[in-house]
Amino acid sequence: MASFRLMAALFHLLPLASMAVQDAFVGVNIGTSVTDMPNPTQVVALLKAQQIRHVRLYDADPAMLTALAGTGIRVTVSVPNQQLIAIGQSNATAANWVARNILTLVPATNITAISVGSEVLTTIPNAAPVLVSALQYIHAALIAARLDSHIKVSTAHASSIILDSFPPSQAFFNRTWDPVMIPLLKFLQTTGSYLMLNVYPYYDYTQSHDAIPLDYALFRPLPPNKEAVDSNTLLHYTNVFDAVVDAAYFAMSYLNFTNIPIVVTESGWPSKGDANEPDATLDNANTYNSNLIKHVLNNTGTPKHPGVAVSTFIYELYNEDARAGAVSEKNWGLFDANGRPIYVLHLTGSGTMLANDTTNQTYCVAKEGADRKMLQAALDWACGPGKVDCSAMVQGGPCYEPDSVTAHATYAFDAYYHRMGMADGTCDFKGVATVTTTDPSHGSCIYPGSNGSNGTFINGTMMAPSSNSTSSGSSLSFHPSNLISCMTSFTVLLLSAVFL
Repeated sequence: MASFRLMAALFHLLPLASMAVQDAFVGVNIGTSVTDMPNPTQVVALLKAQQIRHVRLYDADPAMLTALAGTGIRVTVSVPNQQLIAIGQSNATAANWVARNILTLVPATNITAISVGSEVLTTIPNAAPVLVSALQYIHAALIAARLDSHIKVSTAHASSIILDSFPPSQAFFNRTWDPVMIPLLKFLQTTGSYLMLNVYPYYDYTQSHDAIPLDYALFRPLPPNKEAVDSNTLLHYTNVFDAVVDAAYFAMSYLNFTNIPIVVTESGWPSKGDANEPDATLDNANTYNSNLIKHVLNNTGTPKHPGVAVSTFIYELYNEDARAGAVSEKNWGLFDANGRPIYVLHLTGSGTMLANDTTNQTYCVAKEGADRKMLQAALDWACGPGKVDCSAMVQGGPCYEPDSVTAHATYAFDAYYHRMGMADGTCDFKGVATVTTTDPSHGSCIYPGSNGSNGTFINGTMMAPSSNSTSSGSSLSFHPSNLISCMTSFTVLLLSAVFL
C-alpha cells in the first residue's frame, strides 16, 4: 500500500497544463457584519480606487450587485447556508433563485461564479446529503439560461476536511465525506469548475503548539535546512499556504481526480487579538497578506504544480466589528468602515491592485483665477453636503491662514478628493478645481494625502458638483467661524431624524 501511494504521488507531480493557461488573480471577500456598513456605492468606489477586480460576496444582495453593474469587476456570489437545503431539495427552488439573483443582473454585473454554501460539511453537516444536488440544480438553471459557460458553480470548503495534511502527498479527505466528495468532484470535473478551498495558515500556526514556525506561516524566507520536506516526493515547502493547497491536490488525486483546479476562496491574517492571541498583530497581518499577494500574482504555483495559478480571495475587505467571538474575529479586514487602511501593504513591484503604499500622489486645488463666488459655492458644498471635515480651517486652526476663499477651498477640495479615493470626477467642482502633483501643505497645515499617505477612499455619500451637474450646491455660505454652529445644527437635525 505504501509503495502504491508513493508511485501515485510521484505520478501526480506532472503539471496540469490546462490549469496553467491563465494568470492567477487576487480578490477580496466582502463581509457585512459591520456596525456602520458602507452603502454599495461606497463599497464599489473603494474597490475601484484600489483597483480590485475580483470580489466574493456571501450572498447575492441585489443592491450590491446593482452597484457593481458596469464596473467589469468579476463577482462570485453565494447561496447562503440557510437557503441550501431548500435549493438542494427542489429544482424549481434553484431555478427561482437563479432567476431572481442572477438573470435580472447579468450581463451588466459580471457574475462569474456561484458558491453554493460555505464550509457546509464542517458547519451544517445535516445539509451534506443535498449539497451536490443543490450544485446540480443551480447549474441546470444556468444551462437553461445559456450562462453555464460563463458562470461556474462550486462550494467553499474548510481545509479541515483534509486529514493527514503533512506531508501533502499523504493527505486525503475525511472519508466520512466520500459519499459527498466523490460526486462533488465528478461534478466539478464535468462542468469545468474548480475546488473552492479556505486556507488559513494563521489557524494552522496557532493550533500547532509551536510545531509550525511563525516565519513558515508568514511566507518569510527560510534557510534550506528549515524548509519542510515531503519525504515521499522530496518536494520542499517554504510556507504553510502551499503545503495546504498541495494537500488538497493530493487528496483529490487519491480519489482519482487530477485535473480540477483550486481557487482559494478565503485566506488572511487578523491584525488584532485578545490577550491570548499574541500573534494577531498589525505587523503579522501586513506581512502575511503582502507576501500572499506577491506569491499569488507572481504565478509561483505550488511545489506540486509550479506555475499553475492558485487564485486567491483575501479575507477580507472590511473589519467586521459586529461579528461575535474573539477580538481576532473582528479584525481580518484590510480597511475600516470609513475606507481607511488598517495597515499599508508592502506591494512594490506587484502591480496596482491594493497598492496603497504608492508615492505617486496627486492633490486637488482651486484653479488659479477661478471665480470667487463659484469657489465659495463649491466650498459651501464640500463642507456641507460633501461631508468634508473643515474644522482645520476654524480660526486658530492649523489651516485658517491664509484666510482666503481660495486657500480654504483648496483645503476642502483636496480633503474631498482624497475622501473619494482620487476617483475620476471628484476634483472638478463645476470647473473651479484642478489636479496637481504639488503638495499644497504649508507650515502646520498638512493636507490630506500628504507625507506619502495613500489617498485611500474614505466613504462618502455624495459626488462633488461636476461641470455637468445641475445642482447649485448648498445655499449655506460657509465661513470657518460658522463651522461650530453649522455642526451643531447638523447634529440636532440628525438626532431628530433618528428619534422621530
